[in-house]
Amino acid sequence: MDAWLYNPLWFYLLAANLYLFCLMGYDKHQAVKKRWRVPEMNLLFMGLIGGGFGGLIAQRIFHHKTQKKKFTIVFILGLLVALLLIIFFA
Repeated sequence: MDAWLYNPLWFYLLAANLYLFCLMGYDKHQAVKKRWRVPEMNLLFMGLIGGGFGGLIAQRIFHHKTQKKKFTIVFILGLLVALLLIIFFA
């Protein structure tokens, strides 16, 4: 049980999801202030490499990028990537 808990995969997934969540919040803040924005490719990439859950939560909390279906699709794919990583490596 301890080996399962100390698997570095959990740290990676937590960091990726937390980072994407914060990045989405920052991008929303910048959008409201009409300032420089985070490139969409950065948000999509982070979502795809395992941060999908953080992206989906950020969409709901910040009401950001909800009209763009590609974000929802990529975040769901990222969630599936995270689940596959957990299944095969945790």
